[in-house]
This record gives sequence, C-alpha cells and structure tokens, in this order.
Amino acid sequence: MSFPLPETAYPITQPDGTVHRGSVFLQAVIGHPRWQIGDYSYASAHLPPRDWAAHLAPYLYEFSPEKLVIGKFCQIADGVQFITSSANHRHDGFSTYPFAIFHGRFDNAPSMPGPGPDTVIGHDVWIGQGARILPGACIGDGVIIGAGAVVGGTVAPYQVVAGNPARVISARFPADVAQRLREIAWWDWPIEMIERHEVAICGANLARLDAAAAEIDRAGGAFPS
Repeated sequence: MSFPLPETAYPITQPDGTVHRGSVFLQAVIGHPRWQIGDYSYASAHLPPRDWAAHLAPYLYEFSPEKLVIGKFCQIADGVQFITSSANHRHDGFSTYPFAIFHGRFDNAPSMPGPGPDTVIGHDVWIGQGARILPGACIGDGVIIGAGAVVGGTVAPYQVVAGNPARVISARFPADVAQRLREIAWWDWPIEMIERHEVAICGANLARLDAAAAEIDRAGGAFPS
C-alpha cells in the first residue's frame, strides 16, 4: 500500500476498511488564510471537531495579522491548543480590559494591543496531549513537547520540554548530531525515499542517513529513484 498523499483528509485506514476520522492531515482539512502547514503534519482528537482550525487555534481569525506556521511531519495530540497573538490583551497600561471589543470601535483603540508575532513550529515536532503553545513561540525541528506543557519563547532543535512553564528536560541528541540532522533535512525528501530509509530515520542510524544524503549530493541534488 502506498503512503497517503498529504492532501488526504483521513490518512489512517482501520482494519475494517473504514477511515479513522479522529486523525487528519492538516493540509487537507484547513483552508484558513493565516495557517501555513507543511506536508504530512497531522492532528488527532478523540472527539473530531467540525472545524479543525478553530479547534486547534481558536484565537487565530481570518483577519488576524499573525500567522501560525507548522512544518512538515509534525504530530499534534488530542487537546493541544495554539494560543496565538490575537488572544493577547494589552498589558502595559493600568488595565488589561479590552474595552474596544464591547464598544465596537477598533481603529486606534487604546485598549487593543498592537500586532503580535507569528507562532512557528519546525519540522518533525511532537506535541503531547493537552499542551498549550503560547503566542510567538518558536519551536525548533525535532522538539518533543510533553503532555500538558505550556510552551513560550524559543525552543532549540531536538530538545525535550515539559512542565508549566515548559523547561528543557533533556537534549535528544548531541549538538553535532542535531545539526547534521537539520543539514540532511530528510523531511524534504520525496516520501518514497523517506519510506526507503524509514529504518535509519526511526532507528537513529546517522551513518545510513549520511550515506543517503551523500548519494543525493553525488547526483547533483537529484533524488535517486
């Protein structure tokens, strides 16, 4: 059986032949203009929502100035929410109360904050059950986020973070290995080549991945068939 295309809404087929509606490739189910989603990134929910965009990022509106950027091959567990910058209140004055929302005047409203930063998730990031990603977070490639974590700021690639506020628990690999993985960038390979090297990717066999990357370099950047 071939790997499902990234535009497949329900990529998991159950033993009885029906699709599992609780897991979706996000590209296929989200058409929101403020989302940017990489191939094969998926989300799961025990009770599948009608609107995956609103379910995952309830404060990201079509008119929001910020974006939510998610890389390739990310894994988003049940209950995860992205609290994007449009959720913010102004907090540099004497009150945080959003008066403008209630009197309906938003132009130059003194109670409204200015535009906030984008939230950016790298490639191959695993976000555990019930985690919260705060406005403007920048999560590096290969990061693992523990269940229930509340994550803000910048997380370097290939770290494990957990807690509230989230802190680095450990590095997944030595710094030189993490750097080499980002140089290899297996997530940019065609899916057929990724499948061919699945054992090396999932088994942490850097020598095999280096050999595959060298093969690509010898072919002038072309992927071997």
